[in-house]
Amino acid sequence: MAIPTIVFPVENLINLGLKVSDNIHYQLSPDDLVKDTLRIGEGVLSDTGALVINTGEFTGRSPKDKFIIKEEGTENTVNWNDINLPLAPHYFDVIFKRITDYLNELPEIWVRDSYACADPRYRINIRVVTEKPWANLFAYNMFLRPTEDELENFKPDWHILSAPGLKLNAKECGIRQQNGVVISFRHKMILIAGTGYTGEIKKGIFSVLNYLLPNEKNVLSMHCSANIGKKGDTALFFGLSGTGKTTLSTDPARRLIGDDEHGWNSNGIFNFEGGCYAKCIDLKKEKEPEIFNAIRSGALVENTTFFPGTNKIDFSNRQITENTRVSYPLDFISNAAKPSMGAIPRNIFFLTCDAYGVLPPISRLSPSQAMYQFISGYTAKIAGTEAGINEPKTTFSACFGAPFLPLHPAKYASMLGKKMRENDVKVWLVNTGWSGGPYGVGSRINLAYTRAMVTAALEGTLDRSEYSMHPVFKMAVPSFCPDVPTEMMNPRNTWTDPNAYDNMAKFLAELFVKNFEKYADGVSADILAAGPIV
Repeated sequence: MAIPTIVFPVENLINLGLKVSDNIHYQLSPDDLVKDTLRIGEGVLSDTGALVINTGEFTGRSPKDKFIIKEEGTENTVNWNDINLPLAPHYFDVIFKRITDYLNELPEIWVRDSYACADPRYRINIRVVTEKPWANLFAYNMFLRPTEDELENFKPDWHILSAPGLKLNAKECGIRQQNGVVISFRHKMILIAGTGYTGEIKKGIFSVLNYLLPNEKNVLSMHCSANIGKKGDTALFFGLSGTGKTTLSTDPARRLIGDDEHGWNSNGIFNFEGGCYAKCIDLKKEKEPEIFNAIRSGALVENTTFFPGTNKIDFSNRQITENTRVSYPLDFISNAAKPSMGAIPRNIFFLTCDAYGVLPPISRLSPSQAMYQFISGYTAKIAGTEAGINEPKTTFSACFGAPFLPLHPAKYASMLGKKMRENDVKVWLVNTGWSGGPYGVGSRINLAYTRAMVTAALEGTLDRSEYSMHPVFKMAVPSFCPDVPTEMMNPRNTWTDPNAYDNMAKFLAELFVKNFEKYADGVSADILAAGPIV
């Protein structure tokens, strides 16, 4: 639906240091943003009407180039480490001037007002200023969209300035190289330069909410997807990019709340976003029909290629990146929940892509084991989701989202543990990675089997299964699940050499224990004891 003409926010842009001219495009409709992208020669329409663009040098996040300004307010609250990189306040001033000067020299820019958080009690208004019309379309798709009445008196709480064509002077700006993402809580601003990867826009706001909500509102912010069953039961799916959050939560039998970012307050959960950002490598209609059908007019597809001589997307092509993506509004999903909120969860799924082929395809966790796994956040980063990742790489990402957590992981873990105990939530560990051997030997677990196991957990079928304790990781492993080969349930049975499995399980257990050493002093004895046997 076309967005009506809205009064242009002149005063606020002047305060930002931006020149106001007829070449600033405010609050354009998706159709107009697509037309502008085609006009400047930076996009092509697919056979379904989706806009296909190339984000340039960066086709994934660049976590080593993301900084938080170390200033009053954040100096003693942010968990400074090799993920939350500090940057001195005067560098913010330098980068801000470079970006505003750059934007002022462009022949045209695009401005969009939007907001985050479906629960109005936590809403933050966001003004996005972009060099590219397709980046503005991404903001339209991914953030929540104000009504015409809301736009009349819209006052931004945060600003995002996106200038992918600007190459910064690293020495002058105090950064590592020519690109950077800089967050200032004092200025309430996110500066993005040198990278066109649109995911930096949404993850910037996610990082902001991960600081503000737990710190100021006593709301748990989570890197998870969420959906609701016909009986009103809410389920959460935690996991890093590539582990299946979007795929598994987009279930035709359940209403989708959101695919990536949520908050949990005393009443239930709510989506931060207004859209989905799905991986589309090897996308097939028969496996993921909702995502496949969402790739239509208004959707923004990134870094894919076409079959030769056509404008039909070749989803299997990895020529540009493994991290091919599509963004679209949440209502492109036929069974999206409106509003995007849900009751207190009954089931939580921790999704891990185990590249070693050791962990069971599904297992049930005790409360202590759940906390151990949540704090560990084990997975394998899938090729393409970050710069330099070309094959699965073992990682431990606290709370299944360490790159986006400005506070200490213990803050999020303690909040989740309290909510799980108070509400008697069932917690499951789901391996969406390898079976029958490690990466390069075994095979990726069939999506249909994973869906069947998740459905069985949600419907209570797995409650009737017999369970055995994994000899190393100690979680409860069901012996049977409908529509899944019985031999798959115990991962040791899928290896041709059981002794090789035992050795690999021991190796992975040692990685877990080594990683958890840094948390040992800050957790209870029962959580510490919930780790694997070495």
